[in-house]
Amino acid sequence: MARRNTEQDLQARKLLQTGTEGERATKRTPRFSFPRYRVLSGNDRLETSAPDVWAIGEAAGSPQFTHVSFDDFRIISANLSGGDRTKRDRLVPYCMFTDPPLARVGLSEGEAQRQGIAVRVAKLPIAAVLRSRTISETRGFMKTLVEAGGDRILGFTMIGAEAGEVMAVVQTAMLAGMPYTGLRDAIIAHPTMAEGLGALFSNVPAR
Repeated sequence: MARRNTEQDLQARKLLQTGTEGERATKRTPRFSFPRYRVLSGNDRLETSAPDVWAIGEAAGSPQFTHVSFDDFRIISANLSGGDRTKRDRLVPYCMFTDPPLARVGLSEGEAQRQGIAVRVAKLPIAAVLRSRTISETRGFMKTLVEAGGDRILGFTMIGAEAGEVMAVVQTAMLAGMPYTGLRDAIIAHPTMAEGLGALFSNVPAR
C-alpha cells in the first residue's frame, strides 16, 4: 500500500488492522488510534453464526499467542475436512522470552486458590539444578502444583534458563495423564535443566 497522507489512506489502514488496540505514528503520518478488536461469537468448533464463516486467533477470543492461533487453524482445517475438533480443554502453555525466561502451563497457585482446588505445592531454586552452575545461570525457580487427593500434575511454572524447554516436558506429561511420580522417578540426562524436575517432584509433600 502506498503511504499517502490522506484521510482515505488512514481509513484503509484502519480497515486492514487486526488484533489488539494500539496507536501508531510515523514521521509521514499523524498519530491515530486503531479501534479495539472485536471478538466474533462462535462455538467450540470456531464456527461463527454466519454460514461458512470461521473465527481464528484473537477474533475468536483465543489467548493472544501464535501457537494458539496455529492450533485454531488446525481445528478449522480438520473441521472443514469433516472432522469434529474443538478448542475445549486445551492445555495452553505460556512462555515469555525475558532474561531469564518465564514459562508456565496449567494452573498457577493463585488460580487454584480462587477456584477452590486443593493442591500440594513443591518448589526448587534453579541454583539446585546442576546444569545452572555449568552455564552460570542460577537465577530463578521451579514450582509445581499436584492435586491434593491424587498424583495428577495441575500446573508448572519456571523462571530460569531454558524455561520453555523444561515446561514442554511437564506439559507433555500432563497431556499424557502421567502422575507426577513418573517425572520424579525418571532418569533424565545429566547435566540438563530438565534434570531438575526429578528434584522438584521429589519435594511434593506426601498426602
